[in-house]
Amino acid sequence: MIDFSRQRLTTVPLSALDQTDAEALSLGGNLLSFLPDRIGRLHRLRALYLHDNRLCVLPESVGDLSGLAVLDLSDNELLALPGSVGRLSDLGYLYVSSNRLAILPDAIGDLSGLVYLNAAGNRLNRLPDTIGRLGRLLELRLHDNAITALPEGIGDLSALRELHLRGNRLTALPAAVAGLGYLRVLDLQDNALSHLPDAVGALGALSNLSLRNNRLEDLPGPIGRLARLRMLDLRANRLRHLPPAIGALPNLEKLDLRWNPDLVVPGWFADLEARGCTVFH
Repeated sequence: MIDFSRQRLTTVPLSALDQTDAEALSLGGNLLSFLPDRIGRLHRLRALYLHDNRLCVLPESVGDLSGLAVLDLSDNELLALPGSVGRLSDLGYLYVSSNRLAILPDAIGDLSGLVYLNAAGNRLNRLPDTIGRLGRLLELRLHDNAITALPEGIGDLSALRELHLRGNRLTALPAAVAGLGYLRVLDLQDNALSHLPDAVGALGALSNLSLRNNRLEDLPGPIGRLARLRMLDLRANRLRHLPPAIGALPNLEKLDLRWNPDLVVPGWFADLEARGCTVFH
């Protein structure tokens, strides 16, 4: 590890660029506004940490770092990612949260080794269709953006375990979400969802579903198929009735229905509570 972090640097030291045998380079927590093209010569780098700087653009030569497994660009001022990032076929972890990105490049779909992508806290209003090519992706964090719809390709993320979409502008989910058979955590809090597709019932591995602060007036009956569901957060919606199948969910530990002023309380709440499920309403 070559560590130049938190030294208030405004330029990358030449000594860092000369370390062609380095496997990890940390330049995080500085005042860098640009990277020199020479960064692409560090061919042995496995990890590059550039978080907490002032970067607004990256050189295309970043794509020459073909051995990178970790790239941390979080907390910068990036407006776009260069298409050359798609050449980082060994990249497993990509952090681009808290930037100014309005779109992810189509080349993101070429990151065949990616298991973790954090693009939270940007200005994204959509996702590229190519995102469905990330067949190894386990965790996708997109919270606090401005996404209005998900592409059909989202359902091709067959390995995905966690999908974080809190604080966006979603009004609906595509039926393609049925392809997320290994999904365990789905966070949709603080969106504008008025309904859920029946396809939600296909998420057989789901254990935690957060739908707080949406516009839901009802829930689809197939939600009762979520046999592994443990936590269901439905606070601050417009629900009036619940499908009775929720009362039969065998592993439900917490059901939160507060701030649904017109909700008709069903008799089966008592059965849920009797078997140890916490119900708030």
